[in-house]
Amino acid sequence: MAALALSSRQVRRLRALAHHLKPLVQLGQDGLSPGIVQAVERALLDHELIKVQMRQPQDKEAVGRAVADATGAALCGLVGHTVILYRPHPDKPRIELDPSKATKVPS
Repeated sequence: MAALALSSRQVRRLRALAHHLKPLVQLGQDGLSPGIVQAVERALLDHELIKVQMRQPQDKEAVGRAVADATGAALCGLVGHTVILYRPHPDKPRIELDPSKATKVPS
């Protein structure tokens, strides 16, 4: 599944919206397993914008890109050991990326 492409302005907006969020999925030493991919898929479907925390990855950027590619999400940022991912809901997107319309991340 190909990762979602966003403009730099959209990525900045999503990173700002994700600032206060807590990681919903933790990726352990076993790496990217099918169970982790399913957990990330479910979290993206429920929340659209999520954080995934990695525990001691060998290559943070490669693991972050692999998670984004496996789920079809956009990699919005990598802060420390935390990856910020965004994928709009297929039926009812809740986050508006148009900068002229101010929105908050729904809980």
